[in-house]
Amino acid sequence: MPQLVLLRHGQSTWNMENRFTGWTDVDLSDKGRAEAMEAARLMQANGIIPDVCFTSVLKRAIRTLWIALDELDRMWLPVTRSWRLNERHYGALQGLNKAEMAAKVGEEQVHIWRRSYDVPPPPLESDDARSAAQDPRYAALAPDQIPATESLKDTVARVLPYWHEAIKPELLAGRTVLIVAHGNSLRGLMKYLEDISDTEIPGVEIPTGLPLSYTLNGDLEVVSRRYLNESASV
Repeated sequence: MPQLVLLRHGQSTWNMENRFTGWTDVDLSDKGRAEAMEAARLMQANGIIPDVCFTSVLKRAIRTLWIALDELDRMWLPVTRSWRLNERHYGALQGLNKAEMAAKVGEEQVHIWRRSYDVPPPPLESDDARSAAQDPRYAALAPDQIPATESLKDTVARVLPYWHEAIKPELLAGRTVLIVAHGNSLRGLMKYLEDISDTEIPGVEIPTGLPLSYTLNGDLEVVSRRYLNESASV
């Protein structure tokens, strides 16, 4: 049966500082590097060795994958990077401290921006230095593909075409696939795979650095899933 592992990157420096990160390209903290090593050990202990890997174009995910593959002695595995696996774009909130924003605009508003399914944060202005429009990694994208902000619903719509075009064929070929990405891009995949409702998905949280393993049937329907620090499949 096809196997799929979803791994949220290890703790980043901005996770540690409680900042909205989004498409900002921050690196792993020391804890995040240790989490990436532990993720590899959990995969190895459970007999799950990937055949092919996917990640975003953001270094916290890329480095998590590098560390994990090094620990697994599989640095030669094929890796495909795509902007479609990037974190949700947090618009004008990117770089701001979550607690400070809650004090400024209220905890309820920050909760809506963070956890609602279809309400995006305030957008970046076109001339904002935080915009990805001038970033060379996105040079090949059409202007309307570079977001100024995104809701989780927008992120799901960005991720799913990549699932169908690039990831699904690898699973149908019987390969074990590892996807190292971000909390919201992975929640989008979880929503699709597990048919999680729009009202339930805001309550789903994915821990950093903890592999989530799926066993799928021939139609890529979920047979079982578990975090690899758990003993029982659900």
